Amino acid sequence: MTPKIAEFLRRHQDETPFLVVDLDKVRENFLELRRALPLAEIYYAVKANPAAPVLDQLVGLDSRFDAASAEEVELCLAAGADPARISYGNTVKKARDIRRAHEAGVRLFAFDSAAELDKLADEAQGARVFCRILTDNAGADWPLSRKFGCELEMARDLMLAAAAKGLEPHGISFHVGSQQTDPAQWDIAIGRAAMVFTDLRRAGVEVEMLNLGGGFPARYRGGDVPPIEDFADAIMKSMTRHFGNHLPAMIIEPGRCIAAEAGVLQTEVVLVSRKSYDASEPRWVYLDVGKFGGLAETMDEAIRYPIDTPYGEAAETGEVIIAGPTCDGADILYETSGYRLPLALKAGDKVRLLSAGAYTAPYASQGFDGFAPMREHYI
Repeated sequence: MTPKIAEFLRRHQDETPFLVVDLDKVRENFLELRRALPLAEIYYAVKANPAAPVLDQLVGLDSRFDAASAEEVELCLAAGADPARISYGNTVKKARDIRRAHEAGVRLFAFDSAAELDKLADEAQGARVFCRILTDNAGADWPLSRKFGCELEMARDLMLAAAAKGLEPHGISFHVGSQQTDPAQWDIAIGRAAMVFTDLRRAGVEVEMLNLGGGFPARYRGGDVPPIEDFADAIMKSMTRHFGNHLPAMIIEPGRCIAAEAGVLQTEVVLVSRKSYDASEPRWVYLDVGKFGGLAETMDEAIRYPIDTPYGEAAETGEVIIAGPTCDGADILYETSGYRLPLALKAGDKVRLLSAGAYTAPYASQGFDGFAPMREHYI
């Protein structure tokens, strides 16, 4: 909760749920990451929060952008981003979307399969391409493994094929998992990527770039998160160990660590109820925002948002199960994570989910059960 957000919430009583993002905090987080890893080019992961004010702020800071769709490419361009500073980082793209991005001036594309490489060769001749490798996501609260990436041997063969297809084999990428709290995971992934670099060099292909992905964490409920300097130190030591004095160009794709702690989601308690007369059973607390309204990352209770209530830290609390407002039985946010909320909590109370600036508003449905998406304020 920044002072700007606290003052905004004091002055505004909008209909909930709504998200408030402090753009000064976005700027602060971006600059902190740049100071920690000055040798890496920052490609902001647009999917974390694609709002125009966020993109405008980052364009002004000379950020680059990691887009997951042709529509995100267009959002970046509308904010004034140079297309040469946009990476189309999704490995699953329609041919027509590749063509749209290439015609708009995007020249950097991700892939992880022969079929995707063929689409790039057909629709983006001359573009620079990078191949994503499979990486263990141990230590990540929101793993991304299996769906993206390929084995090392396949990555080598695909990069060799890229040149023959009229593309520039530019780099290798990986992702250690979103909300990755273990800095050592980058060393494992960097070591695997270095093996592909070596194999390609022996085959006569020199690749220039290593994309270290995102995954840099934000502070949520439970568990300490190391400072960004710890991640930067681990990455640079690993790069030196595996590449020596011949460091490739480095890219990072942060999203959560830039946007999350800049935002607060205000929601209203709709109902506090019990399911039996057994007082030892937890109360059920229903909020007016749930999984389908923007809290998709509570799936499997992976991302645990800190919750602030009007009753203060001294209030007597009891165990609760927290759920959303829809008629879907899956719309339960927290049942096993040990949340405790004030015993005085009642319908109509406003509560705040902290560190909610990333992966909330973009996840909101456009009207499931008739509930409108959350409002957004950027200050």
